[in-house]
Amino acid sequence: QVQLVESGGGLVQAGGSLRLSCTASGLIYKYYVMGWFRQTPGKEREFVAGISRSGSPNYAESAKGRFTVSRDSAKIAVYLQMSSLKPEDTAVYYCAVGQYAYSRWGQGTPVTVSS
Repeated sequence: QVQLVESGGGLVQAGGSLRLSCTASGLIYKYYVMGWFRQTPGKEREFVAGISRSGSPNYAESAKGRFTVSRDSAKIAVYLQMSSLKPEDTAVYYCAVGQYAYSRWGQGTPVTVSS
């Protein structure tokens, strides 16, 4: 069974940085997508950034230029380096993985950006 464990969330001031980490266990796919989503109360979960099966990064418009997603295939881990954080980035961030589409989710790690 696939399990995802996130870490790195917390409280940061606007303009600051945080690095989220996620490691997966029980993954049997050789190629997979792995990335990050976020959700705030009353809103749908939204895509933030991810790594495609071919290893290419992709970003939501809100993340471009500020966030960097990376992957360590040997550790089956994905990271999200977030810089120039804004209060609107406040959310619970979820790691996700799947063979073709995202299908497994972590428990989430909260990120709070104070103004």
